[in-house]
Amino acid sequence: MLSEVITAQNDLGIRISHIVLMGTGEPLDNYDNVMKFLSLVTDENGLNISMRHISLSTCGIVPRIYDLAEKRLGLTLSVSLHAPNDSIRSRSMPVNLKWNIEELLKACRYYTEVTSRRISFEYAMISGLNDSDECARELSSRLRGMLCHVNLIPVNNVRENNYVRSDRERLRSFSEILQKNGINVTVRRTLGSDIN
Repeated sequence: MLSEVITAQNDLGIRISHIVLMGTGEPLDNYDNVMKFLSLVTDENGLNISMRHISLSTCGIVPRIYDLAEKRLGLTLSVSLHAPNDSIRSRSMPVNLKWNIEELLKACRYYTEVTSRRISFEYAMISGLNDSDECARELSSRLRGMLCHVNLIPVNNVRENNYVRSDRERLRSFSEILQKNGINVTVRRTLGSDIN
């Protein structure tokens, strides 16, 4: 990981100031190496990148969220939630069979209480699966009172899974329900829909 950052800096001729750990495997499954990496990139004698400019994305490895909370690192934790309940989440997130939503959100609440850092919940909006007003109300109820932000992500259409992006009206309605219930929410700009 460190060599990738250094190579990027050298190749681009600019200082890397922000890092996102995601997309090449589950960072919390590689916990010890991720902690070493974070120590090196944030050290003032290393790359001296502020911990507040580092995001770590997880599918929800509950024991490691507790471990991460105890480290009080100050990074941004992003959790791939994508559903308001176990029935829906277990269909696309196998990790939910090991640690259900209740266990995951309990760990997330602990993280926010210990670190005073807001958690970002990633929520891919899939038409007819997880985008109903009922889902929005259930999600609002589960997140109420937690220091968090929800990123609603219009999913790119995936024919193999029959995943179709929620339409604008669904996105608007879902977002409004979260907002009315005191949940900070953003609808992410869509990119990559032209890739097949």
